[in-house]
Amino acid sequence: MTVPSLMQNHQRKTYVTQLHKVYTEVQQASIQYMTDRNAVNLREAGLTSAAKIKEFTLNYFKVINDCGTGVQAPCFSESYKNLNGVSSNTKQNWSGASVVTLASGAAIAIDKPNIYSKTVDGITSYYGHMLIDINGPQGPNIGGRDMFYVEFYDDGSIDIEGATPSCKSEGICGGSSLKDIRDTYYNSHCKASTFGAGCFGKILNDNWEMTY
Repeated sequence: MTVPSLMQNHQRKTYVTQLHKVYTEVQQASIQYMTDRNAVNLREAGLTSAAKIKEFTLNYFKVINDCGTGVQAPCFSESYKNLNGVSSNTKQNWSGASVVTLASGAAIAIDKPNIYSKTVDGITSYYGHMLIDINGPQGPNIGGRDMFYVEFYDDGSIDIEGATPSCKSEGICGGSSLKDIRDTYYNSHCKASTFGAGCFGKILNDNWEMTY
């Protein structure tokens, strides 16, 4: 392999390692939040308002900067590129979300997990949107590399839209396998998305490897 290829592979592994740390931190915080309230999911635990999601991030994560609800500096960069090289100004206000920088240097914008719902074969799952920039405003600021758009489900898991808790735990995926749902979303969104929507599912399907 050439030196540039080796460097690219190393960088991809670094991105995935950092992404996995955020993934684990969110799961651990969610489990602790539910345990503290003797609840079976985050909705039952009361995580259903902007005030509660802010309380959740500030009390259950190691936060070094609270950016309110703005997906902008200093927590996020004010512009990102997609994998096709197209740049977009991403400064925006996520009303109701909590936007913070974690001690690891990652930035998250996390919405309460009861805003949206999806019903598959009679089972309804609830979720909210979430952005993860694994190194905050530092480069490369590319969707699918250091920036990821995911869904935050009310069981505390992070995945793509359609990968509901019932799909993951019971195999109820609306006629398609979980792998198919993730791959389909990746193919239609990842490379063209400024925030890297769909890229996370591909990483999960490929056992925490960035193969694209």
